[in-house]
Amino acid sequence: MRKFFFLSIVCLLAWSMNAQEYVDLGLPSGTKWKDQNETELYTCIAARAEFGNSLPTYQQFEELKEHCMWIWTDNGYKVLGSNGNFILLPKTNNFRYCNGEWEESLGSSMPIGRYWSSTAVGTEQAWLLQFNWNGSGMTYAEKCFWYNVRLVQNP
Repeated sequence: MRKFFFLSIVCLLAWSMNAQEYVDLGLPSGTKWKDQNETELYTCIAARAEFGNSLPTYQQFEELKEHCMWIWTDNGYKVLGSNGNFILLPKTNNFRYCNGEWEESLGSSMPIGRYWSSTAVGTEQAWLLQFNWNGSGMTYAEKCFWYNVRLVQNP
C-alpha cells in the first residue's frame, strides 16, 4: 500500500510540473490562451484531428490582435491582455513543407512566427497567424504545411 501511495504522489508531482496553464487575457469572448506552444509541428489537418475545438479560430486570433498589446521581444511577442496577464508567442522560424522538407531560418534577419487556426479557406488551405518584428496578420497556407500550434480554452 505504501508503494502504491508513493508512486501515486510521484506521478502526480511529475504531471503537475509538466502541466500547462491557460491564461485569462481579459478578452471579450472569455477565451483563455495556453501559456505554451505544443511541442510538435502539425499539419492543419493533424492539428484539427488531435486538438479539435482547442485549436483557435480565425476570429480568436483577430480578437487577440485587437484587444491585446503586442510587444516585440528578442524571441517573439509578449501579448499583454487588458487585465495585465500575458502570454509569450515565440518566433517559430522552423517549419516543414508539404513534402516533409525542413525549412530552418533561425539565423534569418527576418524572424517569423506561424500558428495554425482551425478556420479553413476552401478545401486545401487554412488561416494562420503570421508575424515578424514589424507586426502580425492573418494569412493562409496549404493545410499540408507543418506549423506550430497554440491552443485555447473556450468559454
